Amino acid sequence: MQFINELFGNVLNFTWQEAVMIAIGVILVTLAIKREMEPTLLLPMGFGAILVNLPFVNTEAIETLFNAGIASELFPLLLFIGIGAMIDFGPLLSNPKMLLFGAAAQFGIFFTLAVAMLFGFGLIDAAAISIIGAADGPTSIYVANYFGSQYQGAIMVAAYSYMALVPIVQPPVIRAITTHKERLIRMPYSPHSVSKTTKIVFPIFVTIVAGTIAPKSAELIGFLMFGNLIRECGVLDSLSQSAQKELANLITLVLGISVAFKMQADLFVTVETLVIIALGLVAFVFDTVGGVLFAKLLNLFCKNKVNPMIGAAGISAFPMASRVVHKMGREEDPGNFLLMHAAGANVGGQIASVIAGGLIITLVENLL
Repeated sequence: MQFINELFGNVLNFTWQEAVMIAIGVILVTLAIKREMEPTLLLPMGFGAILVNLPFVNTEAIETLFNAGIASELFPLLLFIGIGAMIDFGPLLSNPKMLLFGAAAQFGIFFTLAVAMLFGFGLIDAAAISIIGAADGPTSIYVANYFGSQYQGAIMVAAYSYMALVPIVQPPVIRAITTHKERLIRMPYSPHSVSKTTKIVFPIFVTIVAGTIAPKSAELIGFLMFGNLIRECGVLDSLSQSAQKELANLITLVLGISVAFKMQADLFVTVETLVIIALGLVAFVFDTVGGVLFAKLLNLFCKNKVNPMIGAAGISAFPMASRVVHKMGREEDPGNFLLMHAAGANVGGQIASVIAGGLIITLVENLL
């Protein structure tokens, strides 16, 4: 009888906000399974959202995991080791100017910072929201947690959701600001031989330079480059494979379910959450716009024209953005192969997004 009373009491205390969050959790799980959209993250995130919004469920275990892995910034840093081990900087080192497109494609971060403040968010929350434009989940988590933003859950969900939606979000934006003639521009790829020494020195060099220019990004860029150094050094192949697979997958899995702690109905079902999700879309759109327009600007002065779509690959969503650009190029001209150029811009964007996150932190701290 007591069990029935408790069950009946739980049902009566079930709110419509909790129902909304459970529905969102089901949607995330469905997208992960049926659409295969970032399944290693969206599936645990969706399942976690269902779990933490059941009436009277004790969330202490998930809170402990959140505090140990996200609040301490441990999970994002470990994940960057795995990401670094996955990245081949060869295409970028073969054509270093592609790093410029990675920098240009961070425009959405700073544009969204200004827009978020116009919508009434304080400087700290606006800065945390703007970093969705980094198109880099771990960086978004790191910055939002660094600022202690009350909107961490919405920021994390928006960041990873839009990363998964890159093939849907980018193509119409690219078509809207380029002409058919521009999309037909061919860029012959003549790979320059990149020595092993160069590939080993590069992550060390980037860590020193980035850590000097933007000290607040030193941890993130350092762990990313450390992962790449494991890949390129040639003496830690088994560890490199483990970092790319077991480490990256396991950390992504527990990170997803940890994030769900911030997806409780009373924190998530708010007008501000809807605005943040809309601002995340603004950030992604203007990242794309910034990269493409920068490429078009270069074409005014360069003899060898750049396909402006390459600029869109400068966002950090690796490797989805480069695949989108390559696919669009093939649709316009089946003989146009843009993948390696796009990959160079894409990995350049990975570096630029981390540095941009550090610059945002530095900018905010100097203004406060």
